[in-house]
Amino acid sequence: MDTTVIRPAACNDKNGCLPACAPLANPFVPFQRENSETYQAPKALIRGTLFPGLDLPFMGLVNRTEKNTPMGELMALSFAMHELGLYLDTHQNDVEATKLFQQYAGLYEQGRRTYEAQYGPLQQNNGVTDGNYVWLQDPWPWDYVKDGGTK
Repeated sequence: MDTTVIRPAACNDKNGCLPACAPLANPFVPFQRENSETYQAPKALIRGTLFPGLDLPFMGLVNRTEKNTPMGELMALSFAMHELGLYLDTHQNDVEATKLFQQYAGLYEQGRRTYEAQYGPLQQNNGVTDGNYVWLQDPWPWDYVKDGGTK
């Protein structure tokens, strides 16, 4: 059995052009079908995709850290909505994905209102309440304050 490997001649082109001796590559992107299976929003954020069919971890490495905080929940919902929005760009007739997008959008809006009532605005455009600009008021959600003391 011959195990000889044939390699192209050394390429010396350093001008940014594809040299004639460059090897060919065959890129592959999985095709998403209508009604694709989806992860729950928190798992989607961890895995980096909402769709298990596109979950191809680099070298088998998987992030397993879940953020069980109000901000983590909002991040997961926002990520899932973004992923669904991209999917719906090419699958406009997927009724289940549209319903899921609407469900996540409703949950996000409800969570955002609850979060902002407790911690303050998430975005600068939400920083005006009752005629007052409250965007830069302390404490910020990541500032640690113990028993009403200072940072």
